[in-house]
Amino acid sequence: MPEDDVDRIVSAWRRERPELDVAPLEILSRVSRLARRLDLARGKAFAEHRLDGWEFDVLSALRRAGAPYELSPGQLVTETLVTSGTMTNRVDRLLARGFVERHPAPRDRRGVIVRLTPAGMRTVDAALDDLLAHERDLLAELPHGERTSLAAHLRVLLTPFEAPD
Repeated sequence: MPEDDVDRIVSAWRRERPELDVAPLEILSRVSRLARRLDLARGKAFAEHRLDGWEFDVLSALRRAGAPYELSPGQLVTETLVTSGTMTNRVDRLLARGFVERHPAPRDRRGVIVRLTPAGMRTVDAALDDLLAHERDLLAELPHGERTSLAAHLRVLLTPFEAPD
């Protein structure tokens, strides 16, 4: 198996600090470095559709909600892990691009809902299609059974971070 940057980093730490167990770096440094590289690759995929990553996040949250493809701003905050002030700004910007609409909330006269427009749906669907094709290519060298196992192991690591406070 070829050596990667993490192998070199871990080796250097073992040389410099032999009293430490640096084994966690072998996994978590790879996860961290992979996440940064995937963010860059995803950014390129979204840019082909003239989207920023945050725009894809909001549009895809609405798309996943199912017909009529709408959520409250609070639900969007929960789905995208940003503050309500940030979400207000993001919705305003997506509204200006014609990707979403604001409508009065049917059960709360003071509230609003954010709804995906047909243009927003076309854009997010096309970006998702391209993203998935690219990500399938990235995983092509990993046999299906190993992908399933890796997904399960990563779920174990991620779940405690997503548990309700």
